[in-house]
Amino acid sequence: MNTEYGYIRVSAKGQNEDRQVISMYEFGIASKNIFLDKKSGKDFDRPKYRRLLKKLKPGDTLVVKSIDRLGRNYAEILEQWRIITKEKQSAIVVLDMPLLDTRQGRDLTGVLIADIVLQLLSYVAQSERENIRQRQAEGIAAAKARGVRFGKEALPLPESYDTVRERYITGEMNSRQAAALLGVSGSTFLRWLKRD
Repeated sequence: MNTEYGYIRVSAKGQNEDRQVISMYEFGIASKNIFLDKKSGKDFDRPKYRRLLKKLKPGDTLVVKSIDRLGRNYAEILEQWRIITKEKQSAIVVLDMPLLDTRQGRDLTGVLIADIVLQLLSYVAQSERENIRQRQAEGIAAAKARGVRFGKEALPLPESYDTVRERYITGEMNSRQAAALLGVSGSTFLRWLKRD
């Protein structure tokens, strides 16, 4: 008997998967056949997805809410689509895009349209991922330009720093000894020197 499986992915542990779960139940998928990963879509190294892939047999159906829930890497989405539909001989249904439904024995035109739509949506999913990264980098750069500091708060210089620094510069002690006198790590002492 052919089985219908649902695959759900959210990018982070804090994200809510309810919308996708409801879609799977509305489609008629049993809860035991729903696989959920809380991982990024940048690649397919996801435990539940891998387990699902092993279960798929010819004639089974894999249902996802949208193509970006499957993944965000253009080349890998196309490769997984090929594995599922050609190697596994299973069908795929993308709920948000009715054109991406391989259950019916489609004619050549239907297959062509599904392939074109898949390539376009996969491209859009990867582009969005790259845009997110670019927006994050731009946001961080803008925040740094406004003086926002990231990372741990810098340690304040001890009162004896100038004296110890002079002793280090004159060769009276090495960096490890200077750091020990100041009660900090050697890398912190060297970072302070560099900043000066």
